[in-house]
Amino acid sequence: MRTALIFVLCLSPIWALSRGTRIIGADGNYFCTGSILNNQWIITAGQCVDGAILFTILVGTHKLSGDESTVLKVATDTYVLHPDYNPNTLANDIGLIKFRAPITFTTYIRNVYLPYGQMHETAIGIAYGWGQTSDDNPDLSDTLTHVTLTGVSDAECRITYGDQLAENMVCFEGNYNEGTCFGDSGSPIIQHVSRGYTIVIAISSFFSANGCESTDPSGYTKVFPYNNWINNVTSTV
Repeated sequence: MRTALIFVLCLSPIWALSRGTRIIGADGNYFCTGSILNNQWIITAGQCVDGAILFTILVGTHKLSGDESTVLKVATDTYVLHPDYNPNTLANDIGLIKFRAPITFTTYIRNVYLPYGQMHETAIGIAYGWGQTSDDNPDLSDTLTHVTLTGVSDAECRITYGDQLAENMVCFEGNYNEGTCFGDSGSPIIQHVSRGYTIVIAISSFFSANGCESTDPSGYTKVFPYNNWINNVTSTV
């Protein structure tokens, strides 16, 4: 039985091997991050929902311990995996989770919006997650962390990942070797467009086997190319 724990804004052993080999995944209990699209749906990585039986979801908190009075804990087993998701290459690594009943928005529980256009190659966004903060410490961060990342060109990304970089994948990098790590799968890169209007432009998918603290960029799935699929699913399921 595979279960997933989703903290929203399953430990995910999916990562990218060094250039010349392939991206691989593994089964088990997963920790992932997701983003609320509306009062019924969460957007996350496909690897976070693939084969899952049950999701335990915490919203309204920035702590894994969930000891705040604002936290809401729910469970669901309904998800939609992108039909072209490839677990071997992580192509089309995007999925949706549906709450059993609509949730109520509060000061601490808010949604993000889909992007309204293609992402600029050197887009700047904020990445959030509870993943490991170093290669030496295998523990997840109890407190939500964030870092500002900048998109890099496909050519630069292929220096690390070669032909593994598929269509609709994109790489981001930060200062001082900042990026994603184990436990960050499904986490968003967001942009604050205006007060109360935040868009999710990419979903965390993979990182280099050279380690979280290497200078290699982190891999994400672009969101905009999947807007039509997302809208179709969330309006019909």
